[in-house]
Amino acid sequence: MIRIGKIVATHGLNGSLILTHVVGKSTWLKKEHMLQVEMQKGSYIPFFVTQCKANNDKEYIINVEDVDKIEAAKKLVTKQVYVDEVILADFARQSPLLWIGFSVIDKNQGIIGDIQDVSQTGFQWLARVIYNNSEVLIPLIDQMIEKVDVKAKTINVDLPDGLLEIYSK
Repeated sequence: MIRIGKIVATHGLNGSLILTHVVGKSTWLKKEHMLQVEMQKGSYIPFFVTQCKANNDKEYIINVEDVDKIEAAKKLVTKQVYVDEVILADFARQSPLLWIGFSVIDKNQGIIGDIQDVSQTGFQWLARVIYNNSEVLIPLIDQMIEKVDVKAKTINVDLPDGLLEIYSK
C-alpha cells in the first residue's frame, strides 16, 4: 500500500468527503477503487469508492460505501488514506511524494536505506534517507534513477562517487 493523502473534510450532508492527495493529477481514482483508511496506527479499514469527482489536481470529492450521513463521514476526517500499488503504478513513477517508505538501492553500495521524506527545491526533488546513522539527501533526478519498482517499493540508483562519503564525516 502507498500513502496518498488524507481525508480533510466532509462535503455536504450526504456523507461526501474531501480527499487530498499527493499523486499530482486527479485522474487516477475511479469508482469501485478501494481506499484503505488508517483508523488507528497500523489499523486499516477498506472503503470502496461509489462516486468521485476531481475538485482540482490535489483533491477529490468522494463518496464511499456505507458512509451516507455526515455523522459517519466526520469519523473519517483527518485519517490517512492508502491505496494498492497497482492503482498508482503509472503515477508513482512520476511523483516522488509517493516514494516515502521506498528503499533506495545503489548500483555500487547496495541498500542505502528507506526514504523518510521528500522535499522539492526549485525543480529538483530530494529524498531524505538515514544512512550509517546520518541523514543523507539524495537528489531524485533522472540521471541517477535507474528503476522505480512500485510493487517492491524500491528505487535503484547510480549515485555519483563520493556522495555518501560527504555525510559520513
